[in-house]
Amino acid sequence: MSVMLETVGFFMATIGCGMLGITLFNSYWRVSTISGNVITTSTIFENLWQSCATDSTGVYNCWEFQSLLELPAYLQASRALMISALVLGFLGILCGMLGLQCTKVAEGNPNVKAKMAALAGCMFILAGICGMVTISWYAFNITRDFFNPLFVGTKYEIGPALYLGWSASLLVIIGGGCLFSSCKTHLSQDKSYTYPYKAPKSVLSAPTNTAPRPRRESNASSNGKYGKNAYV
Repeated sequence: MSVMLETVGFFMATIGCGMLGITLFNSYWRVSTISGNVITTSTIFENLWQSCATDSTGVYNCWEFQSLLELPAYLQASRALMISALVLGFLGILCGMLGLQCTKVAEGNPNVKAKMAALAGCMFILAGICGMVTISWYAFNITRDFFNPLFVGTKYEIGPALYLGWSASLLVIIGGGCLFSSCKTHLSQDKSYTYPYKAPKSVLSAPTNTAPRPRRESNASSNGKYGKNAYV
């Protein structure tokens, strides 16, 4: 049961990390709203790296954010968190491949494999948390500006990339939790059967260092055997 649980958790977390990578490079993190606009000539959509605009004819132009320091603080933090999530996910995949029970790496040492799989589960959970914090923080800023009546800039709505990121982060967290819990179960089972049996020391097996005593015949036995006047 633990083998199936950790295998399913590993593949769930791996798929989630791939979806996080797709989310990072998706252009539709936020899309300009058409609410309240009588005539809409263009649509603006942005992600963490660039902003694009398209018109009614389907022609669009994209330009990257030029200065990192001019960006809002939440956007800089979102970049760092998403990159951290991908790095942690990649390390979790490597550790998981080494720690799965169905692989041949370190097959003779199950404790090392269980620890590697548990480490992979922790990395997956951290990667999912980083992704979830990034997506939620970005969505919070979108909704805050959207419902602010005093905001005079372009208002945006939540793009499809954020829904993909939420699903990916949830998959990574669930997969990492399954992997970690299965390895904890495996470690507890190993500890319950590793107590060696020591047989009690018997008296017969105890070594004796005393030398055998020489056999001496008494005068009484010799007299009884040969007689009193045998050598007279």
